[in-house]
Amino acid sequence: MSVSANSPSSAAVDALASLRANRGWFIALGLAFIVLGFIALAHVLTASVVTALYVGVLVIIGGIVQIFHAFKVKGWGRFLFWLLAGVLYLATGALMISQPLLTLALLTLFIGIAIGVDGVFKIIAGLGARGESGWFFIVLSGAISLLLGVLIVSRWPENSLYILGLFLGLDLIFNGVGTLLFGLALKKNRA
Repeated sequence: MSVSANSPSSAAVDALASLRANRGWFIALGLAFIVLGFIALAHVLTASVVTALYVGVLVIIGGIVQIFHAFKVKGWGRFLFWLLAGVLYLATGALMISQPLLTLALLTLFIGIAIGVDGVFKIIAGLGARGESGWFFIVLSGAISLLLGVLIVSRWPENSLYILGLFLGLDLIFNGVGTLLFGLALKKNRA
């Protein structure tokens, strides 16, 4: 039995061959992420402020796009709604950029609350799945999230100067390790 050139397994083989041909890029990207993650951890305040400024710039860009969109909408009622929403985005982004420490404080508080609420939902879901295999791990994961959320909120606003930088650094490191291991695994799986 032969596989046709257009079959799904042929496409998967081609995609895997393309990934393997570029495995060096995965390894380099993984290493770069790991290095950048450690740099962010070494400078958590700078990484936090840069993150706040980045979010502010994104909000401003969203506001500009929304204002342009307002002029494309027919009818004054909708035009005014989209225009005001765009102006609100612009004002919020400008405030975020002009007051990055306030932005850090608010984002940190929202992150702490979101992680805590996520933890409560995981605990409820895990307890609802009692009797199923692995339910305890969902509850445990929820308890850890709830604890982390409570820790962030209880140390707020002092921890606002480093939480976003810490999360950014850890995310870059974990992403880098995953990408690096993926690139290395592509070499091992050669057929």
